[in-house]
Amino acid sequence: MPCFYLIHIAAMRFLLPLLLVFSCLLTVLPGCEPKEDLLTTDPGAKLEFSTDTVLFDTVFTQVGTVTKRLWVYNRNSRAVKVEQISVANPAVSEYSIIVNGDGGPLANNVEIRGKDSLLVLVRAKLGPGAQAEGKPFLIADQLRFKTNGNDQQVELVAYGQNAFFHRGVLACNEVWTKAKPHVLPGSVLVPAGCVLTIEAGARVYAHAGAAIVVKGTLRVNPDYAPRGEIKPTDPNIVRFSGDRLEAFYNEIPGQWAGIQFDSVSSRNNVVRYAEIKNSSFGLLTYNPGNRQPRPRVTVENTILRNISGSRLSFASAQAFEGAGVLSIAGEYTLTNCLFTNCGEYAIFGLSGGTFNLNFCTIANFTPQFRRETESLTFSNEPVAKWTQLPIVTRISIRNSIIWGSVPEELLFQNGNEYADLTIQNSVLRTQRYKTSFPGNLINTDPKFKRPAGQFADRFDYNLDTLSAASNTARPFGEVATDLLGRPRDLNTPDPGAYERKNR
Repeated sequence: MPCFYLIHIAAMRFLLPLLLVFSCLLTVLPGCEPKEDLLTTDPGAKLEFSTDTVLFDTVFTQVGTVTKRLWVYNRNSRAVKVEQISVANPAVSEYSIIVNGDGGPLANNVEIRGKDSLLVLVRAKLGPGAQAEGKPFLIADQLRFKTNGNDQQVELVAYGQNAFFHRGVLACNEVWTKAKPHVLPGSVLVPAGCVLTIEAGARVYAHAGAAIVVKGTLRVNPDYAPRGEIKPTDPNIVRFSGDRLEAFYNEIPGQWAGIQFDSVSSRNNVVRYAEIKNSSFGLLTYNPGNRQPRPRVTVENTILRNISGSRLSFASAQAFEGAGVLSIAGEYTLTNCLFTNCGEYAIFGLSGGTFNLNFCTIANFTPQFRRETESLTFSNEPVAKWTQLPIVTRISIRNSIIWGSVPEELLFQNGNEYADLTIQNSVLRTQRYKTSFPGNLINTDPKFKRPAGQFADRFDYNLDTLSAASNTARPFGEVATDLLGRPRDLNTPDPGAYERKNR
């Protein structure tokens, strides 16, 4: 046998074991796996989701179980391991999930390749006894994702009663009746040149952050005319609130945005016999440029309560705080209105405007807040560089009670520059202006029957029998009845939203 064949055979016997060793090593070396299959433990490798809220708005009392899709995205170049996907309250939740074909309240150790996605099916089922009488009950939970030390959540929200659901731009000249509740999963827009009419007895429930934005005209309860006295629980009052209807949320502010009126085209808005509560602002006119004519709102026989929204921002403008009425160069006429538990302001008027208050009660007791701001605050200073001049400010307060939980409840910034500043026949809590407005009761406790600070939601802002404020108002503006439809004294009515008779 030639020598080179012997050498070749010997070399092969030596190389084959080496090749086998190298082959084994290659199977475990990281560089041989695709990059998108390599797991990363970097805490910065977070997940992204197709939505921040999985919303079920089907009539569950009729169809039972519904499935929604949630896409989970791994935008990282490497794979991630989701240690756990679960509903926040698996033992009692009405929600379940399906991941990679497996169903249940949770899934463990789910890998998502780099630049890939995962489909999670979310199911909601409501039992037959879950429906709250007369209300579109809401069941909320969270879907939680634990990845590399991160705990991310997606909200789960389901409505359970037959209701009208409104989204986006409304049809022109819509009418909302009391036939079924009206639910706003997100903000809605009343188009310019159109009217939204909300009839007597309608109920409006808004989800977190939702607003009614009015570029046209809003008419709330325009035709309701009670015959005689009504109760605070009267079914014809239009009521706006958040959509969390559990008892815990009954008096919690900031659950939805509020009602906003546009600066360009919103005109002749009317809000009557209504209750607006638990929002970040009650009524907002947003007119930072001081456009003319200003958006105008007439408010009658309306309660605004539990309002708070710290550092609100609109269209990248400066941030503002919440208020029952937040007006940026708007015009308001308020009659027989009550403001209470407004965490920052009852009425906050910026960039001028017109405010006519007659027979209103500002009883701004804020047991949930440590409030240091004046309940009624006005300023004629512009809020934007492009504000049109001049900024005209007119304020008239008659037959009203301005009271609350702090010693100073009034602020008129640059008040000497206002075109009109009139306060007559009213009860004022103020140190700053205690000698500025003669003919009013200054720092004299009106003695309400049950202030909210002591009685939570069971407040009663009728005047007590021993109130020094009784019969100190004067007829003005042909206001024949009070907030509850009771006749006012023709000669010496009571100040504020409520009329009572000393017997």
